Amino acid sequence: MSQALLAGLARTTRPEVAVRRFLALDAVVTGANGIAYVAASGPLGELLGVDAGLLFELGLFLTAFAAGVAWLASRRRPAALAVKAVVDANVVWAVLSVVALVAWLEPTAAGLLWTPMQAAAVAGFAGLQWAALRAASR
Repeated sequence: MSQALLAGLARTTRPEVAVRRFLALDAVVTGANGIAYVAASGPLGELLGVDAGLLFELGLFLTAFAAGVAWLASRRRPAALAVKAVVDANVVWAVLSVVALVAWLEPTAAGLLWTPMQAAAVAGFAGLQWAALRAASR
């Protein structure tokens, strides 16, 4: 990803700030998703064609993950190893989402649309975080 594109997306020319901003965006979106899964696992499960218990557990995980990512984003200089762990977790989540869709989920039409869309968003966070981290390490 070009330095200019990265700076435009993060609205800063400072790569270390871009890392924090992309982590913070990830934390907000992931946290909102997690809270929605916890608070409305039944209705969302019906809408998406996913077991409500699974959604509830995923929501708890996502909420905790988001809290950790938010804490990392709040650091003046997030540790590179921790940022890499977030990137790796996001990549794993995106891949497992698609695998689950193909291998064992039996989603509704909404779930068939939602699952790859959220996987793409998570993969996008991973790409932005990785690019900003690489730029910051230069």
